[in-house]
Amino acid sequence: MRRAVLMIVVALMAATGAVSAQWFKYPTPGVPRTASGAVDVKAPAPRSGDGKPDLSGVWLGSNPLPCPPLLRDGNDCAEKTALSAWAYHIDAGLTGGLPYQPWAAALVKQRGDDNSADDPHVKCLPSNPPRAYTLPHYQKIVQTPRFIVLLHEFNASYRQIFTDGRPLPVDPQPSWTGYSTGQWEGDTLVVHTNGLRDGLWLDMAGNPLTDAATLTERISRPNFGTLAVEFTVDDAKAYTRPWTVHLEQTFVADEDLIDEICLEGAKPLHVAPK
Repeated sequence: MRRAVLMIVVALMAATGAVSAQWFKYPTPGVPRTASGAVDVKAPAPRSGDGKPDLSGVWLGSNPLPCPPLLRDGNDCAEKTALSAWAYHIDAGLTGGLPYQPWAAALVKQRGDDNSADDPHVKCLPSNPPRAYTLPHYQKIVQTPRFIVLLHEFNASYRQIFTDGRPLPVDPQPSWTGYSTGQWEGDTLVVHTNGLRDGLWLDMAGNPLTDAATLTERISRPNFGTLAVEFTVDDAKAYTRPWTVHLEQTFVADEDLIDEICLEGAKPLHVAPK
């Protein structure tokens, strides 16, 4: 299984192309720097015109695992390609693991036995929240008074969070990222999401997310360099109770988005037998 997962990671990186070909280190304005020129990640978070924390910027998933051995001698093993532990298992660090319904536990085992061959991300399909926070692709947050947009490098996709007071749809058309509304509670943006399509994967392990799920995110920026996301999944179809994970992203300076169209470089994936 471990070998097969590694091969999937290698295929995913090959499909997404060169990750270092960004905007050639063009300086990001307004970034606090140390005397050495590095980003002062512990500096206070910036604030928008209404006094709320400004979440804007380019971000990348934290909690990276060591570079896979097959990539250590190649150019692909840069900081950006390091998969976070959450990309493999969304519940990494969660005491007791996930509270599966019996069918969901059997499904995760089956997906593992199948070497995660049907992972939508490996097939170049869109990501979903919270998975988009964990993958090795830049995401850019653009914050306005009425909505927040999350722009994803992967397949040039996006997600909208409306902060203009509108309610969630009652009978939404199911989608990959669902429908999201948010409101500020002090310095924390609380986001509610519904309308997700059925059959989503939360991670490479195949932990499921169904069309019955509702999500709650509590997003904060405790300092300049950190985006903290407390994510609660309430999906009674797949789990016996709601559960919460704490994800994190790191600010990326002097970079910007560039097309990372998965299918342009996709190649057949041959998984070695177990």
